[in-house]
Amino acid sequence: MSLLLKNLYVITADETGSIICDGSIGITGKQIDYIGDYYKGIEAKYNRVLDLKGKAAMPGFVNAHNHVAMTLLRNYADDMKLMDWLFNKIFPMEEKLKEEDIYWGSMLGILEMIKSGTTTFCDMYMFMDRTAETVMYSGIKAALGRGLQGDFNDDGNRLKEGLNLYNNYHGKGDGRIRINLAPHSVYTCTPAYLKQITEAARDIDAEIQIHLSETKDEVSQCLEKYKMTPIKVADEVGLLSGKTIAAHCVAVNGEDIDILKSRDVNIVHNPSSNMKLGSGIAPINKMINIGINVALGTDGASSNNNLDMLKEMRFASYLQKCILEDPTVINADEAIKIATINGAKALGFTDTGMLKKGYAADIIIFDINKPRYYPKYNIKSSIVYSSNSSDVETVIVDGKIIMEKGEVLSIDAEKVMYEAQKIARRLTSS
Repeated sequence: MSLLLKNLYVITADETGSIICDGSIGITGKQIDYIGDYYKGIEAKYNRVLDLKGKAAMPGFVNAHNHVAMTLLRNYADDMKLMDWLFNKIFPMEEKLKEEDIYWGSMLGILEMIKSGTTTFCDMYMFMDRTAETVMYSGIKAALGRGLQGDFNDDGNRLKEGLNLYNNYHGKGDGRIRINLAPHSVYTCTPAYLKQITEAARDIDAEIQIHLSETKDEVSQCLEKYKMTPIKVADEVGLLSGKTIAAHCVAVNGEDIDILKSRDVNIVHNPSSNMKLGSGIAPINKMINIGINVALGTDGASSNNNLDMLKEMRFASYLQKCILEDPTVINADEAIKIATINGAKALGFTDTGMLKKGYAADIIIFDINKPRYYPKYNIKSSIVYSSNSSDVETVIVDGKIIMEKGEVLSIDAEKVMYEAQKIARRLTSS
């Protein structure tokens, strides 16, 4: 199957940050095989041609930190501090979740992500084989890890589940699924367990995802217990490397940042979740300036409360401008970069995140023929600062259209929403 997209703005998000006006994107199989100006005769090379005048294309968003099935707990526990929210509301409710619940919660989250332009996401949760099934079914891409907590002598076989997940799903979906190991945090895993997980990840050459230094309270408790910050503890056990995906990193000091830089750790900024939980603002501008790879995530829908990467991209820019009192930081180009290519790099997807010949055809198309896009001075600024996620009209993953004209083709939306509401009634009635 081959496809030509023509007559549209193309935000390449490549190394040059170029924009092509009235551009064309040619797709054969899973890859982009042409990107540039339209020329006579090009249409004959493709099976299907879409004339997209009044539209704009860019790489699909990469949601680099999520707990997708937590859509089932959306709006269940709000306006609480992190540890109170987590230990007194979320963890007890998660004990009630069944394997089938995770399937429908994951499907609900994936439906929401596709409709708002996410083509790849990273996830940490339980019963992750069911989430992997939804990824296979829906057509999206994902890096998945079974959440790990406890001690290596008493983890309820969770690490075995994580390794089985790797053996069963890594590389499946024609390469759309990657599997990592996912210790929840330093405060829910002992150092000995973190070391065991690190060694297991190295044995299979897998990425590791973990929550690190999300709040000042977390850091204070870690200093009291171990005389080290969470980042220092993670470094002491060998967990930090270029294959580490560290979510949050809000409450960090200069030594922490130096460690993250020296180990080439990938940071995932979660502005909405951090704001809503009152956790603070990660110093991502400083991190970016010293060469740390900073990606972007929504976190779970229980602490956000949605999975809208466009909103995260805008908040990431605005927050740094505000706290630094500098409107030049995290400009439109940088905001797009942290929402796309930086996330792909963090998750280990080496051929997505840019619109470039030879890259995977992971493309989202905005309808920009709306009042909020006029006048059209700078299309990148329009997307970052003016657009709405409902403007995402078409989503393509690996060259396959999975949403067209606002309709997700692989998911029965009404069925998914019905099942999610049914689960919520059961959870709150028991």
